[in-house]
Amino acid sequence: MDEAGASLASVVPTVTYVTDMADMNLVARAHLEAFADVKPAATIVQVSALDDPQRTVEIEAYAIVDE
Repeated sequence: MDEAGASLASVVPTVTYVTDMADMNLVARAHLEAFADVKPAATIVQVSALDDPQRTVEIEAYAIVDE
């Protein structure tokens, strides 16, 4: 993000993919810690698997950067 001139404060929405909704409380807590001052729109989606079986969470973030 730094190379693009973005920071966590630039993030507008996030989409979090989890393989087990039982992890939602931990994921939500981590998301809140990272984005407490930003409060982007946030969506959480349960998926059957991610590209790496070792992964259980993936966060997609979109940032708006002024030129």
